[in-house]
Amino acid sequence: MIPAREECFELIRKYEMFPHIVRHTRVVTDVALFIAHKLNDSGQHLDIALVEAGALLHDITKTISITTGEDHAQTGYELIVSLGYPEVADIVRQHVRLGPVKYDPDVVTEAELVNYADKRVKHDKVVSLKDRFTDIRKRYKNKFAGLRVPFDVIEQETQVLEKKIFSKIDISPEEINRIFSESGSGKEARFF
Repeated sequence: MIPAREECFELIRKYEMFPHIVRHTRVVTDVALFIAHKLNDSGQHLDIALVEAGALLHDITKTISITTGEDHAQTGYELIVSLGYPEVADIVRQHVRLGPVKYDPDVVTEAELVNYADKRVKHDKVVSLKDRFTDIRKRYKNKFAGLRVPFDVIEQETQVLEKKIFSKIDISPEEINRIFSESGSGKEARFF
């Protein structure tokens, strides 16, 4: 089962996501849906409703986690599972770091796409992976000094994922920046 868009919005309100997190979520969703449609036009078989729900709910417990210090990917996963949406919960769990999953070079999954879209959105602006990871390192280096997986490893994994995604569609990563910046954070590409 996948929650409808309005149900996702109700959950966002219920869990009182901070406005800046909601703005980030909207842009991540726009980017994910834009790329998902491009991928499907190129022969992939992404479930658009699953991409949308996963993107809308990927930071559902981030507001709470800012206070508690908990891993928002894990707490979000647990919450969404408890609501009866295990497929969406799996995307939420993997939005920070993918895995464990069987890597298929020919197929882009919904979890991979939401993970990638999240890495392309700094606050509510679409940026390059380099810009996003520079920001992540600055903001989180002192908060997560003992990370099991260094940011460098996650950045390398995301670069591989970017190559995989863009090898299947007729636009480049740089064009995503242009499309979303020219349209005021994606207004022309907005899907909700």
